Amino acid sequence: MGRSYWFECSKCGYRAKVSGGPDRGFHFFVQTVACRDCKQLYDAVTRLKIPDESNARNMLSNWRQPSPLSLSQRRNFSKPPTFESVLNQLIYRGIRRFKWISFKLQCPVSHLHRVQNWNAPDKCPRCGLYLDRDAMVYRIWE
Repeated sequence: MGRSYWFECSKCGYRAKVSGGPDRGFHFFVQTVACRDCKQLYDAVTRLKIPDESNARNMLSNWRQPSPLSLSQRRNFSKPPTFESVLNQLIYRGIRRFKWISFKLQCPVSHLHRVQNWNAPDKCPRCGLYLDRDAMVYRIWE
C-alpha cells in the first residue's frame, strides 16, 4: 500500500501531494522527482504491472478476433504513464500471468525536462528551504 502526503514550504507556500520518495502499490512503483524546469514535485511511475502478452492474446481470442497488433504494439510503453492515470486504472480480471515493465524517471509534463530523485526530508524545488511533511496521510492508494 502506497501513501501520499502533503508537503508544504513555510517560506514560499508551495504545496505538493506526493509520496516523498520511493513507494509501491500492488500494480506499480513510484519515485518522487523534482523537476528543475517546472519547479514542481511529481510522483513518477518507475515500474508497472501489465498482463503477459501471450496469455492476454489467448484470453482476447475467446471474445473477438485477435488483433494483428500485439498488446505492446497497441500500447506505447516508451513514455511512462502518469501517476493519476495508473491510480485510476481498473484492475485486470481473469488474467493470471503478468509482467513488470520499468521506466526511466521523467517529468510528466515533458520528457525533455531535467528531473532528479527527491526523498523527504528534502528542499523545496522553488525556494530551497526544507519542506514540512503533514503528520496525517493524505491518501492511501492500492
